[in-house]
Amino acid sequence: MTVTALLVSHDGARWLPAVLTGLDGQTLPVDRVVAVDTTSRDDSVELVREALGERVVVDVVPGSTSYPAAVRHGLDLAPPAPAEAGDDEWIWLLHDDSNPAPTALAELVAAAREHPSVAILGPKLREWPSLRRLLEVGLTITGTGHRETGLERGEYDQGQHDAVREVLAVNTAGMLVRRSVLESLGGLDEDLPIFGNDIDFGWRAALAGHRTLVVPQAVVFHAEAAHRGVRRTPLTGRHTHYQERRAALLTSLANVSSRGFAWQYVRLFLGSLLRVVGFLAVRSVGEALDELAAALSVQGRPRQLLAARRERARLRQGDPADVRRLLAPTWLPYRHGLDFVTDLVSAATNQASDVAERRRLARAESGPGGGAAARDGRRGAGASDDDEDAYLTDTGFVARFFTNPVAVVLALFGVLSLLAAREAFGTITGGALSPVPDAAADWWRLHVSSWHPLGTGTDVPAPAYVLPFALAASLLLGHTGAVVSGLMLLAVPVAAWGAWRLLKVVGRLVDPLGLPRWLVVWGALTYALVPVTSGAWAEGRFGTVAVAALLPWIAHAALGFVDPDRDRRWRAAWRTALLLALGAAFVPGLWLFALLATAVVLGSAAVIAPRLLRERDSWGPPVVAVAATPVLLAPWLLPLLTTGSASGLLLEAGRLTVDQVTFGGLVTGRLNDLGAPWWLGVVLGLLAVAALIPRSTRVPVLICWLVALAAAVVSGVLSHVTLDLPSVITRPSLGLFVVILQGTWVVAIVLGADAYLRRLADHHPWWQRGVAVTLAVVAAAVPLGGLAWWLTAEEGDVVARDAEQSVPVYMQQSSLLGQEHGVLVVSGSVDEGVTYRIRRDDGTTVGEDEILTLADEDAGLTSDVRDLVSAPTPTVVADLGARGVEYVVLASPADGRISSLLDATAGLEQASAEDRTTRAWRVDRPLDPASLDGPSPWWRTALLVVQALAIVLALVLAAPTVRQRREGDRDV
Repeated sequence: MTVTALLVSHDGARWLPAVLTGLDGQTLPVDRVVAVDTTSRDDSVELVREALGERVVVDVVPGSTSYPAAVRHGLDLAPPAPAEAGDDEWIWLLHDDSNPAPTALAELVAAAREHPSVAILGPKLREWPSLRRLLEVGLTITGTGHRETGLERGEYDQGQHDAVREVLAVNTAGMLVRRSVLESLGGLDEDLPIFGNDIDFGWRAALAGHRTLVVPQAVVFHAEAAHRGVRRTPLTGRHTHYQERRAALLTSLANVSSRGFAWQYVRLFLGSLLRVVGFLAVRSVGEALDELAAALSVQGRPRQLLAARRERARLRQGDPADVRRLLAPTWLPYRHGLDFVTDLVSAATNQASDVAERRRLARAESGPGGGAAARDGRRGAGASDDDEDAYLTDTGFVARFFTNPVAVVLALFGVLSLLAAREAFGTITGGALSPVPDAAADWWRLHVSSWHPLGTGTDVPAPAYVLPFALAASLLLGHTGAVVSGLMLLAVPVAAWGAWRLLKVVGRLVDPLGLPRWLVVWGALTYALVPVTSGAWAEGRFGTVAVAALLPWIAHAALGFVDPDRDRRWRAAWRTALLLALGAAFVPGLWLFALLATAVVLGSAAVIAPRLLRERDSWGPPVVAVAATPVLLAPWLLPLLTTGSASGLLLEAGRLTVDQVTFGGLVTGRLNDLGAPWWLGVVLGLLAVAALIPRSTRVPVLICWLVALAAAVVSGVLSHVTLDLPSVITRPSLGLFVVILQGTWVVAIVLGADAYLRRLADHHPWWQRGVAVTLAVVAAAVPLGGLAWWLTAEEGDVVARDAEQSVPVYMQQSSLLGQEHGVLVVSGSVDEGVTYRIRRDDGTTVGEDEILTLADEDAGLTSDVRDLVSAPTPTVVADLGARGVEYVVLASPADGRISSLLDATAGLEQASAEDRTTRAWRVDRPLDPASLDGPSPWWRTALLVVQALAIVLALVLAAPTVRQRREGDRDV
């Protein structure tokens, strides 16, 4: 057995000294050495000649020479050596950045002798210079063209993969291959100039009946200079990803079986488009363009692809199914996709978590000591972390969970909150909650329509929350009831989670040591119960409930405005804009309050620190956050203003409810008499006042109080505003301001308590400790009392399972036949006055109720109803038919005088009613299907397009940048 080492180099002077030392120091020396250099600009050629002397044959080829061509040229430089009977020549391929361990060749040759039928052998590759991390122990390819090593990211070599085994392919860095096999297969494919030729060669060899083994006892250290972008060649330039993806696509399509070719072709093309979208989502535009270019380069050239398949078919021996066992499992690409999404979500949710730490390190770096101080700060931060880090130690999940009391308490709170909200399981209606539509398509139709066939038809826009409801219902396979139920069930746990994250960041901004865990737990649980204790949950006010859940997440995102990193500040702006738009979709007043707060903060900054307003990166993010919100809500906001329905900006999602917020209700956080006992709110207010006492946290506590006072002032002003809606006179919704007031008090209490506890750690007279214990007991009573009240509250006060029905079932079924089959429901009496409404389709559902609330009164229909209950005529009946009314129902208790008049009216036929106290008639006149048609302005459709583009843009700009690291080593 003879071994010829074939070394290909290009600008490898950085690694060649170590590589040549490793080659020269092999315990089993090679017989010949051939070196091919592709016109290096450094002294690579001289290094090779000086290290190996006359033993090496060196030649220089043009820089555009591909790696397969360089290998073929090296074989030409070393003609086959005269072989004795039964003796084969082997070629040992080496890169200029692959350093073999001293026994690498000996282990490969020993394995070749032990397995004489094997044609290709490869070593275990470890990262250079770390020397311990595994790179590859054999290779295969997934159905999506992904290069698969079977290793975890950053996995260390501990001998766990040291079994000699058959694989599809091995890396060309250290590959030992029979020369006869290499030449019979045509060498490496020159259509793959630099990347992917190893997998392609191994796949072709397997199809030709040859076996490939990985020999982990042989170790080669590989720097992966081209892959990591450390070294650029004329073949890669700046587009490394293009070459890698093109190689993956060509390898997969050229070698896949004829039976699976069509499916693989379509799958890879659609997968490439999906990957383009994914790269754009993480703002990797270069990779997205490379991905698209690679797909077009391979799949847009069918002749080249078919020629490659014919060449492989010519050399194929046996059934291609025999190779399938060496390919990656079919489920593996989906796991990779899930890992990517998990990484993205983790990065997105943690973007603002370390704002305080980055600000502290930035101050340390800019102060005396610079980087050294920052490094010391990192070590100090790690040393000062509390016992919470023990929760993240490498032990079993169950052990970590049950040994962490915070995790147990939070989990128990989540379970108890679901138990307390048991009434929300299933379909719920009542209070502010109308019935849900039958399908997600109804919400989609409501969102995209400019004209709604409700009542007598209206162009009032659908509420903005219809879009997220439609998206959620589509994800839930059309279950609309699950959307509302899920919101009411999960709002409290989500609010607790968001408050937990917010308080941890706020605590580190105020105190580098952070807040005590139990203090954060108290704040998170207390805030999470605000929508319940205020009475919003019991009244079905899902708008206030949703905003309460979103508010801590919005505040958490807004903390990114103070991040020392410029890019993170702008990402925080778009993240805040998305969350703010989502919250404003349920309660528009949230955006108005954010607009006011932004103006106040920037105005104050202009007085206190005018320098900040000269820096666009300082004032830009908050301005973008509030300015982007109306664009994200454009299909609702602009039509709301143009149709004269601007009053909707001061209302909240759902049916109208009557706020009973007095000064006492505002202080105690109670919207109505369905809330928890008032004394729980009083305790919270007193604790917030006590939080002003400690000096060390007085400034941040005062800021909380200023926000609370702003909310109180705005609430007080709005409580004196009257909204004269077409159907009713009401007042603006104040649930948002109760939530803001209670939330800022919670933050103030937590900060003040932290300062008080720190003080007790240094000075703790007995009376101060007694006061602290008393305050702790009183504070604990707030969340415990609120949760206990919720668990024991009676069911069915307002939120109920079924809405009250006043329309017979057969009329409901008839109304589903078309919009013109409406039911006019008249309530009241001649003495007290009457009201009316028209039921169409499946009745007034979530989203439609707000449209009807803001829709202008139809004076003609009002006149017809007035005539109908006072002096009905056949003309009035005919007009009802023309308006798409098929039935008239006089709701219980029916006024006898009205019913007697209708009984005697021509064109009205008596119909069966729900009970004896309800009367009904059928309109025996033609129904006009076109009576509810209305205009559809082009600009309303354009707003939908603008909204879609704005949402995609905001998502892309808000997402963290997840890019493949292509960093080389700087210590070699």
